[in-house]
Formats: sequence, C-alpha cells, structure tokens
Amino acid sequence: MHVCVIGTGYVGLVTGACLAEIGHDVVCVDNDQTKIARLEQGQIPIYEPGLEELVGIHSLTGHLAFTTDLHQAVQRSEIVFITVGTPAMPSGEPDLSAVEAVARAIGGALNGYKVIVNKSTVPVGSGDWVAMLVQDGMGAMQLATAGGGLALQDAPFDVVSNPEFLREGSAIHDTFFPDRIVVGSQSSRAVALMRELYEPIIRRHLPGQLPEGGPEIPFVVTDLTSAEMIKYAANAFLAAKISFANEIANLCERVGADMTRVALGMGLDARIGTQFLNAGLGWGGSCFPKDVSALIHIAKEYGYDAQLLKSVQETNLRQRHFALAKLQHQLKVLKGKTITLLGLSFKPHTDDLRDAPAMTLAMQLIRLGAKVRAYDPVAGEAAKAQLPALLTFPCPYQASTGADAVVIATEWPEFTTLDLARLRGVVRTPFLLDGRNALLPEAAQAAGFAYSGIGR
Repeated sequence: MHVCVIGTGYVGLVTGACLAEIGHDVVCVDNDQTKIARLEQGQIPIYEPGLEELVGIHSLTGHLAFTTDLHQAVQRSEIVFITVGTPAMPSGEPDLSAVEAVARAIGGALNGYKVIVNKSTVPVGSGDWVAMLVQDGMGAMQLATAGGGLALQDAPFDVVSNPEFLREGSAIHDTFFPDRIVVGSQSSRAVALMRELYEPIIRRHLPGQLPEGGPEIPFVVTDLTSAEMIKYAANAFLAAKISFANEIANLCERVGADMTRVALGMGLDARIGTQFLNAGLGWGGSCFPKDVSALIHIAKEYGYDAQLLKSVQETNLRQRHFALAKLQHQLKVLKGKTITLLGLSFKPHTDDLRDAPAMTLAMQLIRLGAKVRAYDPVAGEAAKAQLPALLTFPCPYQASTGADAVVIATEWPEFTTLDLARLRGVVRTPFLLDGRNALLPEAAQAAGFAYSGIGR
C-alpha cells in the first residue's frame, strides 16, 4: 500500500520505518527542510535501538522516502497518518495547532478517497474536529481554483483513530509485536483498509522471520471517541500504578519494609502484574506527563473533577524532591558538594530528556550550589546543551571521581554491573543513593558504601 506519514518525530519516524519493513511504500513528510535533508542522508534525529538500521535499509530499497511536499505525498497515498506533536500548554491542554494545520493541508491535497489516521495523541472528540478541518481545507482548495477540481462528494475520506502504545527504547519491538491494535472508526471501508495495512503484524507474518504461530494480535475496532479515550486511559493507569508504587515505597521506608520484596509479592497476583511497580524517582518523558494533564483538562471541560489523576501528578512531583531530601539528610549543606548522577534520560535505551527526573534533580542541586557531574550512555551531550553547568563524562567512574554522593537516576542495565570496589576507590564520600533500586544493598555496603534506596 502507499502510505503518507506527516511528522517525522518519534512516532512518525518509527511508524514510517516499520510500515516500510512490512512491505508498504512510505513517504514521510516534514516542514523542516534541514531535518528532511539529514534524514535523506541517513542521519536520525533521535536515539531508538534498531531505528537507524531500518531507515537506512528501506531508504535504499525505495520503500521509505522523505519530503517536504505534503501535497504530492498525500495525493500518491491511500492512507495518510497524522503524527505531529501535541505538546502540553501551561494549562495542561494539548497544543493542537500542528494537527489543525496538517488537517487543513490534507483537505487541500485530496484527489480521491483517503483514510486519514490520527496517530497523534489528541483529546477526546478530535476525530470529528479533524474531519471538519479536512472539509474546510477541501472547500478552500475549491475556492482557490475557482470551482475547478473535485467536488466535495467526489473526494470522500474517513478519519480513523489509531493510537500508538510505543515504549521509548523498545518501539520497534512494540510495533511488530503489540499487545493490541486499536482502530476507531464507524466506516467498514476504512477499517478494512487499516486491517490490510497491519495484516503482516496481526498474523505475525513478518519479513525475515518464521511465523510465530499462536493467536493473532487483537485488532480492536471501536468508535472514534472510545479509541481516543483508550490511549489516555492506558497511559493514565500506568502513571497511576507507578505513583502508587512510590507511595507504598515511602511508607515502606517508615515502617522498615523492603519495597522490592513488597512489589514482588504484589506483582505475582495476576490481577496486578509485576510491571510498573518499580519504585524510584518518579515517571517522566513526553507521554505520561502530557496525557495525565490532558485527561485532567478534559475532565474539567466536561464538569468533572479528576481528583485521583491530580493525586497521581502530585505524588510524582513529590517523589522527585525526596531524592534531594535524602542527599541533604546525608550531606547536610549541599553548597560546595560534588554530586554524581548516573543516568540522565527519563528511562533507559533512549536519549529523551523531556521531564526526566534526573534533569529536575540536577537543576535543583545546581541551584543549591552543588557541582553536578554526570554520565549517561547516550543523553550526555543533549543534557549538557540544556544545562550548561552540568559536567558530563564518558564513563561512570570518571563522572564519580571526587564525588560526595553518587545517585543512580536512570536504570541503564550497565549500572547493575558497576564495579563497586572501583567506584568506591574514586569517590570522596562513600554515599550511594540508588534512585532506581538497581543494586543489591548488601553488595554496595560490602564495597564500603553507605547505601540508600527507595523504600528499602
């Protein structure tokens, strides 16, 4: 199939590369000429395992192309994805200006039936709004051509909601092996085309791999509004689960329980599950903060006070301050002290620093007069650009030299295998704050560290 993906951010680039991998001809559109030129040269603007290889392969095969010409890309495609950003505004409401501009532009480019897919995370009710904007774009096109071109009835389209559930750091795997594919539409024609698009994934018939067998990937068909709500509800629930784990961890510290054992005992209950019960410095990234805020705003618009979701936010923000409090309790005055942060991205296997707890902690420490040294496998350069006072190093041991405290702020796998004796040999004060419960306390203590975890 011929597919157009508008927006070459995280979701758009992953979506385009993966659709090319399963045999479709994809053109990715962006209005940033410099970004498109770099993508055509194989330069990927984000770090995501496996993405650079997919883009490189299918740029060569011709299944994946990049352009700034939205009009031409839409006209050659059967399915058009909208994957532009919807960042949160100060009110918590998502900024939909990019979605609006793209929807109108798509309307102005229509030359026949298209399935227009909302993959950007948009508020409930946005499907009908996008359809209205596409119609407006079609009308403007007709006026501009003085009545020439297609009549509105000659160029029908359907708007579909197809939310993404990608985890940064495993987005390629999540695309090919999803828990479900959700499609919101009341058009049987649009649903049939979306199923055809995803058929290799649904049936587990992926290029270069033997069929896995087993049941098909669930293909969930709903109305537009329900599909939009599924995305928000899923992310809000996961955020709530993490905030709950952190709340219990804080109580564990006070009563003398070990949150890692509590989480294990809870998670073995099939009704609860083990995922997203790891206590730490709180959640961050682009999705959870934005989507929880948006859902609270949606509730307010419809006259409902989402108190539970507000508490989820408050618990998460409070969790970040506990790390600072632990450092102050151990070191007393932080002014003039050297603190090392191991990990800066909001989670491992990504260079995404958006709303990263480590960056919040770094800013707090610098504001209090501490010197902050840091190491992150991929995000160090970007972090330095955002926070020039941050000192970044090429390995954890260099970063920890002369430190009065070492904080594990992101659970990169390499931090679980640190040579703790070597680390102890380079620090000035042997205090280790394990903000992700990545280490065994006994191992850290045996190496000579005063160890503090989260809820341990």
